[in-house]
Amino acid sequence: MAAAGLWHRVGRLPEMAPALGRWPRAYSTPPAFAEVLRLPPKQLTKVVYPLRELERHLVADADPGLIERRLFDPSLEDLARAESVFAATARNRIEYLSSAVRLDHAPSLQQPEVCFIGRSNVGKSSLIKALFSQAPDVEVRISKKPGHTKKMNFFKVGKYFTLVDMPGYGYRAPEDFVDMVEAYLKERKNLKRTFLLVDSVVGITEVDNIAIEMCEEFALPYVMILTKIDKSSKGYLFKQVLQIQKFVNTQTQGCFPQLFPVSAVTYFGIHLLKCFIADITGSLK
Repeated sequence: MAAAGLWHRVGRLPEMAPALGRWPRAYSTPPAFAEVLRLPPKQLTKVVYPLRELERHLVADADPGLIERRLFDPSLEDLARAESVFAATARNRIEYLSSAVRLDHAPSLQQPEVCFIGRSNVGKSSLIKALFSQAPDVEVRISKKPGHTKKMNFFKVGKYFTLVDMPGYGYRAPEDFVDMVEAYLKERKNLKRTFLLVDSVVGITEVDNIAIEMCEEFALPYVMILTKIDKSSKGYLFKQVLQIQKFVNTQTQGCFPQLFPVSAVTYFGIHLLKCFIADITGSLK
């Protein structure tokens, strides 16, 4: 496969992580959604719908229609319903299931599945931990060293769906990364959506382009998540979102047209992402 060959040629690349200022921190601990709803309207928009916070600035500088991609725009009521899907209770068990280095070692499951994939040190494990903030018994290991995740880690979210944390590509990727990930993406029958994480500070890198090419080659429906939006100044983030949105609009076919900017530190965008996952897995029915 062309994508696999590219993976092998690129190999493991060094990390890039420039810091360009920060957005104001909204929370230092995971906020309950009821707490979020009590925020003033402007702050609520920033936390729940971060792309709207950018749109006022972006539209003025962009070609008409470039950022008009708000296809998923749930109500606060829908967001509240999605929160219950991610909240662990006696009747809604959220738990780590198992890990696998090959597809034939993966748990055999019938419920819908979503996977998260991204460059090493893109903040994937931190994001998954933020998604599971209302399930404190679920352990998502986070390391300051890139490339900590070496296996496919499967987490069951009640009766609704399974979430898979894939190994990072690029720097310190597992030796068998290509065989592991390619087989999973091509053959996993219950995979509903692939979430491709891109560092909003760095932008789309060479290895990200290879991941995108692989998703396109395999005709996978995928979504682009922009991580670490708290690490950039607003002006820099505006430019990055413009560039990435234009890339999605003009260079991809299988990517969902709407970007999802998030921060696992401030929890900006986390509630909206939860709702999107719940929606595409049929968990809100």
